[in-house]
Amino acid sequence: MIRDITIGQYFPGESPVHRLDPRTKILLVFAYIVLLFVASSPYSLLAGAVFAMVCYLVSRIPPRMILKSVRPMVPIVLFTAVLNMLFIQGDVLWEWWFIRITREGLRTAVFMAVRIIFLLVGSSLLTYTTSPIALTDGIERLLSPLKRLGVPVHELAMMMTIALRFIPTLIEETDKIMSAQKARGADLESGGIIQRAKALIPILIPLFVSSFRRADELALAMVCRCYRGGEGRTRMKQLKLGTGDFVAAALMTGLFAAVLWLNIHCGF
Repeated sequence: MIRDITIGQYFPGESPVHRLDPRTKILLVFAYIVLLFVASSPYSLLAGAVFAMVCYLVSRIPPRMILKSVRPMVPIVLFTAVLNMLFIQGDVLWEWWFIRITREGLRTAVFMAVRIIFLLVGSSLLTYTTSPIALTDGIERLLSPLKRLGVPVHELAMMMTIALRFIPTLIEETDKIMSAQKARGADLESGGIIQRAKALIPILIPLFVSSFRRADELALAMVCRCYRGGEGRTRMKQLKLGTGDFVAAALMTGLFAAVLWLNIHCGF
């Protein structure tokens, strides 16, 4: 079901991962994404995967959330894996007509699939353990040097966080519209590509109308609360780095070193 998608949701908690500074978590997620693509051996990629699983255990996020975050990306992962498997040249393992599977293509397909899956898993952990307000503050503080260039940092951070926050809302709205259309006799699953595309029109139009209505209501609510952007804004909670942030940074540095060592000594 579409309502099972958990992208953008926040799960309150008191775990060590929840207590980390949002700036630290954002930087560590970017570092983890780089690490996944730096890993070039099965052992180094396995080390990155194990690190993500340990982070989920420490954060006490239910294991089913991992499956829910990965499920929407399965078609894209499979499509990418098939492309890599069929179009990369190398030692031929199996061939039929114009289809040719090579050893290098199979290896690249597996590596790319694992990378995409754990990229999504690691990124989801950021929104699972960071509230929208904390995420906004973290993004704004990290981008604050751009203020000197005239970039509206606060507004950009607010827009990105609102977009993340409304993903679950739009997913729920889409599910309601689909259920309503099915109750009226709409067939959304049978037919060819063109028929299915036409069947989406009764879903997309109400979804767009609902999205614009929610945006207008949100803008009106912000105006009524005298929202004037980031100028002169103060914060009730100041962001401060703690011991846990330095420990997390040290662990990521150690993981990077281990991945580089495994690439050199345990590669193909």
